[in-house]
Amino acid sequence: MGLIVLLNSHKGSEDIARLADDLDLEIDEILPSVDYAEVLLLVKVSDGRATLTDLGKKFLASTIRDRKSMLREQLSRTTLFRTLLRALDKAPERQLSDEELGSIVSLAQAPLEDAVQNIVNWGRYAELFRYDSDEHRLTAIRHPPAKTGGGARPPPPSAPQEPKTRAPPARTGRAASESETRTSPLAALAT
Repeated sequence: MGLIVLLNSHKGSEDIARLADDLDLEIDEILPSVDYAEVLLLVKVSDGRATLTDLGKKFLASTIRDRKSMLREQLSRTTLFRTLLRALDKAPERQLSDEELGSIVSLAQAPLEDAVQNIVNWGRYAELFRYDSDEHRLTAIRHPPAKTGGGARPPPPSAPQEPKTRAPPARTGRAASESETRTSPLAALAT
């Protein structure tokens, strides 16, 4: 969320390395947030530059309640969250343990702990589920169906079938990342 607010303060478009510098982060620390925002169609990345999409601008102009609703809609279009929500719907008492959540998320090409933490944070913010850290349980939250005005729900956005790779943009001011390419864990699952 902070990334797109920062991007907005840069008139909606900025070099990712410069955004990382503004946040006092290394490039590899900001790329997961950029990837998530891109998969959710809030930003578009081209040649190392992130630009707010129309949906990203609408998201920023919305109320907190509307932001959560928009984010819920976007998350529910990704394979990972659709799988997770189906598992929650089928689970006893609509709950999953940390172990069950981990087995679902193990498809992600990222350290499991980081992936689980990101998923829990995004899903909690969007009010898709609650997480009880004492019981280590994820619990689904039911929402009334969104009114789409025309009946049928639009199809999910298309995404690459293969994990996408992207060379990090050239660094200015800090040492460049050692890795030349990396795979986005959420993008790989956003089909």
